[in-house]
Amino acid sequence: MVKLISRYLMLITAFFSTKTAHAQENENAIIFHITSAHTSFPDTGRSKGHLYDGKLYSATQHYNDSSVLIVIPKNLAANKKVDFIYWFHGWGNHIDSAAVRYELIKQFIDSKRNAVLVLPETAYNAPDSYGGKLENKGEFKLLTTDILNALKAKQIIDKSSVAGNLILGGHSGAYRIMAYILQNGTLPVQEVLLFDALYGQTDKYMTWLKSDKKHQFIHLFTNYGEGTLEESKHMVKILKDEKMDFVEFEEPDLKKAIIKNNRIIFLHSLKQHNDIISPINFKLMLEASPFLKALN
Repeated sequence: MVKLISRYLMLITAFFSTKTAHAQENENAIIFHITSAHTSFPDTGRSKGHLYDGKLYSATQHYNDSSVLIVIPKNLAANKKVDFIYWFHGWGNHIDSAAVRYELIKQFIDSKRNAVLVLPETAYNAPDSYGGKLENKGEFKLLTTDILNALKAKQIIDKSSVAGNLILGGHSGAYRIMAYILQNGTLPVQEVLLFDALYGQTDKYMTWLKSDKKHQFIHLFTNYGEGTLEESKHMVKILKDEKMDFVEFEEPDLKKAIIKNNRIIFLHSLKQHNDIISPINFKLMLEASPFLKALN
């Protein structure tokens, strides 16, 4: 499956390493990192690293980071339930480089949603979709507990607060970890936002969609993901066979009303694989989400 993902996703540049500090700068946000024993790595599945295309990506350099980047609007209303938006990056990135490259923090804060954005580290600057420990039963729930405890320790939320609505978003190779969280995370996820990321695991997404008619699924895909166009067509066929309602639109036609009035949405884009998230697509989806409330 990994061979389907374009080689150009592996352009790991010094640009990212010199600008990662910018991922922690926004005057309207509280931004910090924690570590958690319940992120993807380290994990026994990559204890000897990962060989891809003749190159070894060592465990020490690429599968040893248990960081989590957390972003909170400064005027978050910390109610009894706290909504979370989880973002998972694709190949050749890490949490800070992805936050900068795709303007995730800016888009999230500009959406003015009463929620917390969470970026857990996965394979660090590596060509790998394997989700490590987060593919295991209950690990996502334990990670969420660690994040809640970190927010409580900083007195950002009340000590009695629990997780509310959960949204999973991700780009490219993030499809696998997101699918396994839907299957094994042991926490209810209300919405999935895929950005050129449907390379496989479609059975898991279908099982999740059929488990609750309120679940929302959005896939924004391109002609350049080397697999996402074909897999989107495959999923559309399954939906037709199952007689499940869905809609298809071109990206320029995307409006908030489409997201608010439809449950399963396929959006085709003529942009390049790395150009579909920013400058506003992530923001627009958050603003239109039926599961997120606006900040006061």
